[in-house]
Order: sequence, then structure tokens, then C-alpha cells
Amino acid sequence: MAKVITMGEIMLRLSTPDFEKFIQADEFDINYGGGEANVAVSLANYGHDAEFVTAVPNNEIGECAVAALRKYNVGTKHIAKCGERLGIYFLESGSSMRPSKVVYDRAHSSISTATAADFDFDAIFEGADWFHFTGITPAVSDAAAVLTEEALKAAKKHGVKVSVDLNFRKKLWSSEKAQKVMKNLMQYVDVCIGNEEDAELVLGYKPGKTDVTSGDLELAGYKSIFEQMVADYNFEYCVSSLRVSHSASDNGWSACIYSRDTKEFYHSKEYSIHPIVDRVGGGDSFAGGVICGMLDGKDFKAALEFGVAASALKHTIPGDFNLVSRKEVETLAGGDASGRVQR
Repeated sequence: MAKVITMGEIMLRLSTPDFEKFIQADEFDINYGGGEANVAVSLANYGHDAEFVTAVPNNEIGECAVAALRKYNVGTKHIAKCGERLGIYFLESGSSMRPSKVVYDRAHSSISTATAADFDFDAIFEGADWFHFTGITPAVSDAAAVLTEEALKAAKKHGVKVSVDLNFRKKLWSSEKAQKVMKNLMQYVDVCIGNEEDAELVLGYKPGKTDVTSGDLELAGYKSIFEQMVADYNFEYCVSSLRVSHSASDNGWSACIYSRDTKEFYHSKEYSIHPIVDRVGGGDSFAGGVICGMLDGKDFKAALEFGVAASALKHTIPGDFNLVSRKEVETLAGGDASGRVQR
């Protein structure tokens, strides 16, 4: 199996139970997660050698975050113990027409103040096959943006393939700042993943007349921006998830991909996800599935189908991590969505 490195922030997630609003909650459910950590768990779960790189405080809460990763066979030997605190996010899970809400409490977290001196990137990327990061990490702080580029330089030095999930977070930075930072980082990227909002706000591309709330997906618009992105940054593949939000509990879910070498555009099958148990981490499970498919040697269409099926299943699981097996994903991707009891 392949060796994959992901780097980012792992956070303590405090979520209201039973779809309660914040004002109702007398207690919170505890989970750990974060964009790149979620991808690492997916890949480790599928049998790949996944290592997560981050910084956590040298205290019991930092140890709990590391233990959450070890539980699912993610490598943690390159996690630095430094900084003041672990970032926290509060989640109020929406239902029906009421959207989910996220409140961040992550200022001065360990990863936001970490520097390249806290990591041995040559050792980290020795023998690695793939490096994955997201647009969340450079958004956390200017120091984290510098750290991300240092990691990317080391990855390319070691001949490692690089993927990014653009993942725009308006509560962390503006579109103007995102474009200034992320456009520079695209020179290191081989596989670019993101939805229609990410493409516009992070890189400045808008996919035609797509309206995800009405379900009107103009696929020709995606093909057009993928062609532009490949022309501008020479990506090997451009990938986008396609979420149609009928409500917080009912989504249509599919994806599309464009190949630089074959100039083919492909749209996956679409899944109707209803009711949604937990959509947080859905995009990360998609990225992890696509990366797994490519590392397995699947053609890009099959890799996309694997990613879409993996993510559809993630929406049925509480918490950030996607804990389905490779067999479960392949069963769904093969057409069995019956949900029958397995005896």
C-alpha cells in the first residue's frame, strides 16, 4: 500500500446532541477531527500507510487528539508537541430547513504558531507517495501559510504527488486573502479538489449558471473552468463534488472530474442522501476516497466513483471521521444501495 502524508489542524469538536440548538444544550458530544486528519483516517481505514502531521499542545487534551488518530491506525510520530492550545469548534447540527452552524474557537492554536523548525520535512517525506493539504491550514494564520509552503517544497523535492482540497472558510479569511495565498501554492499541486464555491472564492473561477440550492447543475460550466484551471496551473486532474442541498436533511450528491492528459470530462452517478446523519467531513471523505482510488491504480473515472460512494456513506455516520470499510464503499459503488441488514 502507498505512504500518504496529510498536514493540517486537528480540533476538538463539541456538538449539540439530538439536533439541539446551542441555546438548548446542557452538554456536548465530543469528537476530534479536521480536514486533513479526516482524510488520513479514511486512507488508513482503506489500508494505506497514512501519516498525519500537525502540532498539538503538550497536555492531556493534545494527547486525546493524538489518541483519536492512533485508534484508527493513523501514524502520529511526526506530530509536534508545542504551542498553547488545541483548537475547538462548536457544531449545531441542522435538520430539514434549519442549517447547521459552526462556531470556531481556534485562535492561537498550536498549528497556527508552528514553524518549519518544529518538523523534519525530509524525514516526513522520505519514501512518501502522496501529500494532501487543504485551504483551511494556510487560512489559520500567516505562519501556517508559510509552513504549508515549506511542506509543499519538501514534498516536491522528494518527488511526492500533491493534492489540495481548496476548502474556503469565510470565518477564517477573505476571498481576496485566499486568492493571494492559494494561487501561489497551486504551483506545487497535481490534483485539485474543490466545489463550485471553492473554485470561485479561492481561485476566481465561476462554473456557469450552477445553482446548488435549486439543483440546476450546468456541467458544461464545470468543464470550462476545469480546462482553464489546467491551462493556468497544469493540474493533472481537476475534481469537484456536486452537492444539491434540498434541505439540511436531504442532499443530492455526485461529482465530476477532468483529465489533463486525455481531456475527458466525467460526471459520476448521483446519490440521494436522506436523512443525513452528519455531513461534516463529507468533503474530506470524498477527497480521501478519490485519493485512495488513484493510489489503488484505478482509472480516474473509477476513482471518482469510489470517492462519491465513500462520501455518500460518510453522511450516515456521526462524527468527522469516515469509518466505512473498503468493501462497503465498493458495494455501494457497484450499485447496491439497498441498505439491507447484513446477517
